[in-house]
Amino acid sequence: MDLLRGVCLALVVVATVGGVAVFVRGVLRIVATVRIGRPAPGRFAPVGPRLGMLLRELIGHGRFQHKPAVRVAHWAVMVSFPLLFLTLVSGYGQVGDPAFALPLIGHLPPLEWAIEAIAWLSLFGIIGLIRLRLRIRPRADQPEGQQRRSRFFGSNQAQAYFVEATVLLVVAAALTLRGLEYALASQDPATEHLASAWHFPLTAWYGSWLSGASTSALETAVVLVATVKILVSMSWFVVVGLQPTMGVAWHRFLAVVNVYARRTSDGRPALGPLMPLAGPDGSPIDLNALEDLPDDVRLGAGAVEDLTWKALLDVSTCTECGRCQDQCPAWATGKPLSPKLFTLALRDHAAATAPYLQAARAAGAAGAAGADTPPDPHAGVDLVASGVIDPDVLWACTTCGACVQQCPVDIEHVDTILDIRRYQVLMESAFPNELGGAFTKLERQGNPWGLPARARLDWAKGLDFEVPVVGVDVESAADVDYLFWVGCAGAYEDRAKKTTRAVAELLHIAGVSFAVLGDGETCTGDPARRAGNELLYQMLAAQNVETLTEVGAQRIVVTCAHCFNTISREYPQVGGRFEVVHHTELLDTLVADGRLVPTAAPEASTTTVTYHDPCYLGRHNQIYSPPRELLGALPGVELAEMPRNKEMSFCCGAGGARMWMEESIGTRISTTRAAEAVATGADVIATACPYCTVMLSDGVAAGAAAGAATGASSASDAPDAATGLAAGPRAQVGVPEVADIAVLLLDRVRPGSSD
Repeated sequence: MDLLRGVCLALVVVATVGGVAVFVRGVLRIVATVRIGRPAPGRFAPVGPRLGMLLRELIGHGRFQHKPAVRVAHWAVMVSFPLLFLTLVSGYGQVGDPAFALPLIGHLPPLEWAIEAIAWLSLFGIIGLIRLRLRIRPRADQPEGQQRRSRFFGSNQAQAYFVEATVLLVVAAALTLRGLEYALASQDPATEHLASAWHFPLTAWYGSWLSGASTSALETAVVLVATVKILVSMSWFVVVGLQPTMGVAWHRFLAVVNVYARRTSDGRPALGPLMPLAGPDGSPIDLNALEDLPDDVRLGAGAVEDLTWKALLDVSTCTECGRCQDQCPAWATGKPLSPKLFTLALRDHAAATAPYLQAARAAGAAGAAGADTPPDPHAGVDLVASGVIDPDVLWACTTCGACVQQCPVDIEHVDTILDIRRYQVLMESAFPNELGGAFTKLERQGNPWGLPARARLDWAKGLDFEVPVVGVDVESAADVDYLFWVGCAGAYEDRAKKTTRAVAELLHIAGVSFAVLGDGETCTGDPARRAGNELLYQMLAAQNVETLTEVGAQRIVVTCAHCFNTISREYPQVGGRFEVVHHTELLDTLVADGRLVPTAAPEASTTTVTYHDPCYLGRHNQIYSPPRELLGALPGVELAEMPRNKEMSFCCGAGGARMWMEESIGTRISTTRAAEAVATGADVIATACPYCTVMLSDGVAAGAAAGAATGASSASDAPDAATGLAAGPRAQVGVPEVADIAVLLLDRVRPGSSD
């Protein structure tokens, strides 16, 4: 027995020294990689709110709310890591003395209960997670299209199985040791009182099975199991330490820092406003600051060292779970963009080049002191030109934010993608051809349609009341209840004009005074900013902020979700702070106050409506209830939700300046979303954003045309694989209408009280 203990003790000492040393080496390599990034100011303060937010996220596991079983399983495995660490410490003592227990707390019942409960939960949890991985993993015998449907496509499965097997073995060893400890305690009169359900509440039942074994056999078993537990744990430390890019393992440490350093301390994901264009020191750059920048400044992120340290921490933290990939509309429709694979490409490139960049910086410091230093070939490597990020990947993003919303470790994919776009546009002039025309129209005409400003009021022709214009009919926007921001789509796009007219009529019916800017309005700059043309955005934003300030705008109502997000969330970055409401919010308030009274349709029939959540209204700004409350207030309207709704909603395909780019790879996103809407059996697809109205109208039309071409008399009601549109009875009776909620309300409303 003494020989066995000696051998085991030597093994655990060697394994521990080696494991800790290799693990520390891995930590230092990750730190070195993160440190090559640019500053990211404001990520550590305020400390109190950030710590509170971190605890809420860790304990509540809020990003798993739609997967309750996974939520419980992952929570148990996460909690087991720090709690069962005490059993690892105890194991070192047990190798030397099988009866060893931690001083003071070793036999503390509350701790023993917690350890056993978490151990069992973790055991069942990790088994459940392994089963889930085995069930949905991509298999080699599947065609690539089917493999892509797995969120684990592209993940390193071997690393994941290693981590899961380690957790399984460690937890099993911990539970085995508890049973052996019970049996060993029951054989010693001095510790016999411990061998009870009070100290072993969940392990006494099988510990009693072992009580018949000899003391020597039990002691030997304790030493061997404790040794195995330590060796497995240290093997994990060695493997992980040798693989700094093994995010499936490292995320349990890095996620704590990454969640703490998220963009805001209130727990919201990094959605809504984009982070401002920043200089090398992390400070925002505006048009005025450009003149003071050195000639060789790099705007945006062209090379890995142009990313912020937070972006590099993001990519190091990725656990390869694929939840972002699972929700990405580009990936779901056959595009090459996967937020996960994008992140992994940056992670691997950063890890490979960081040592050279660090050495170059050290050499540069020596050069500043007078030493000769050759240029570093790894510095300034263009992420796109070098092939790290494919252009089709970069420009496929709709900035819908589904990846950010779903990521359990708070990776800020959209900010990173847009920073790379900024470099490509501002420094390389490398962008899709279609955007060149849009940029020119924005610069010359102030709208991406390229239509003259004098046509901005054409939508109001034929109304039975005058639409006042600020500076012409009213002196100041402060003289009316709301300044109505029409937006480019609302002014120029025929389908969106219906929404503009409907909102104007509803406000008139409700007795709400409003005015518009007319030809004084110009594009908010959203398409330019999402396309990476930050300087064009700032020019447009500065012009609008100046105009809105001059006319005394206090309260603004908008119909476009993109305008809403830009004016309310992004204009404060350039000094424009206004009270902004979306038209669905205002109309919902008017209905609730009785100033608009919905009435039944003349035909008194039931209309089934499905509502599409615009990304920039819902996911980016958390406005989900007002549109649904409006629909619920309409007599004879029945809401049929699509499977993907609210924060899980599927993009229409127009965001991220994709409205102005051709979709030549895979299936059109709009067609896929329209198919999902049609499959609900709805008579009307309701929207609350002009971009969505346009895209879904096109999607429904494209799906109907494809259905007609392939034979609309198909017996199946299932969505077609290519178009997604149902080809059975629903296709025979026609396709649904696409309309803004305001248009639906206008058809079923009468004036109410104006009190």
